[in-house]
Amino acid sequence: MAPNILILMADQMQAQVLDPGHVCRTPCLDRLAAQGVRFPRAYTPNNICSPTRASIMTGLMPHNHGVLEVLHNEPDLHVLRPDKPHFAQRLGDAGYRTGYFGKWHVERTNDLQRFGWQVDCGLHSDRFAARREDVLDGQPRVAPCDPAIHLDEPPGYGAHLLCGATDRPAAERDMGIATTMALEFLQDAVLEEQPWCCFVSFQEPHDPYITQRSYFEEYEAAELPPPPNADDEMSDRPGLYRRAQGIWRQLSAQQKRTARACYYGSITEIDTQFGRVLDFLDRSGKTEDTIVVMCADHGDLLGAHGLFFKDISAFEEVYRVPLIVSGPGVERGMQSQARTGLHDLAPTLLELAGAEPIDVADSRSFVSLLGAPEDDAEWGRGYAEYYGNRWRVTQRVVWDGDWKLAVNGFDFDELYNLADDPHEMRNLAGEPAHRAKHEELMRLFWDYARRTGDTTMVSTLYPALRLGVVGPLGDGPESNTR
Repeated sequence: MAPNILILMADQMQAQVLDPGHVCRTPCLDRLAAQGVRFPRAYTPNNICSPTRASIMTGLMPHNHGVLEVLHNEPDLHVLRPDKPHFAQRLGDAGYRTGYFGKWHVERTNDLQRFGWQVDCGLHSDRFAARREDVLDGQPRVAPCDPAIHLDEPPGYGAHLLCGATDRPAAERDMGIATTMALEFLQDAVLEEQPWCCFVSFQEPHDPYITQRSYFEEYEAAELPPPPNADDEMSDRPGLYRRAQGIWRQLSAQQKRTARACYYGSITEIDTQFGRVLDFLDRSGKTEDTIVVMCADHGDLLGAHGLFFKDISAFEEVYRVPLIVSGPGVERGMQSQARTGLHDLAPTLLELAGAEPIDVADSRSFVSLLGAPEDDAEWGRGYAEYYGNRWRVTQRVVWDGDWKLAVNGFDFDELYNLADDPHEMRNLAGEPAHRAKHEELMRLFWDYARRTGDTTMVSTLYPALRLGVVGPLGDGPESNTR
């Protein structure tokens, strides 16, 4: 019998909050990890929301599905290609009942039924809007916060709420509304013989970091040291990174600490909401029949390298994401060091469901790892890409074991040994002793670009654009005037 599928997704949540000993309290997710396999090296194929979410749905990298930036730009830019199948469509064809609840942000129509979600309770749906109106009963949608910290500089941009504590409970905010609507879907679904897929997607802990006061006070009273790389001067990193640091110099040390307290409080609040769904599965006797996936679309710098949020930089705080899988056929209480990408979820879920696969070069199923988490020898490499966000930036990221290369079309590259330098404080690119490793990882990127049709890059042979330490043709005599 095909398993049920439950997907729990946060937005902009660091993977490291699930690391043992971290100050952030996540009892429900810890319980889920004890029931399944956690992937501490999981990564996002893109460091912002929309491209990654489209990759989760399609199994494709952004250069193939077409969503290269967030969806706030002009309507004719960065549009999801309509001919690309989505995993929920495949599940529906295989007899699954599907429902989506909460943040979508994959493409502009917000018509989730077009993409296989039979019950559409996305944030922009009529059903969600009506429920929110009933719950708020005239209250403003944005919950009032005290304390509340705003970003006011540079002049001319207006104030942006960075973080705050509110007296409004989760049940009266979108995360709680999405959870309640998902539970209503599940209450009916578990009574049927038809398998189901339920996707619960939160906006949180995405900025502004807003959390209920009780959670904020828990962390405000705790030891919250800054990240170990908070004072990184980045003198050997791209100038754009140092320019971005200037945005955050308006924050005092205390304000940054308050932001961390709100961020961790938001994650504990998320954990509580996810716990509502996991507890329902236990009560209904469906836990053993259900594949549960918990992930986030990307992380947050949260002060690392003097930066917050995501976008500019290729650091692990953004690219490493939480990923836990539990359920039938999945080992319990294990970790896998496999470098799985979020775009690998689509082929994995379809294989588990026995549905028609999405067979593309960009991604592959990691079902074998769920039964043998330690068999990760073929999972040491990863690839990601970034196109900027309003400001155009060309960046590709390659992981190979402990090594990581950021190929930067806007400045010089970055090369890190994550085993020796887990906080990415020393850029080895440009050092003669590491030139061979730089070239080796660059060749891995070219190979992946060719296999997945990243033609913009592999066809860029024009002399004025030859910015790579080696090119896509290798060392041969071939040339091209494009």
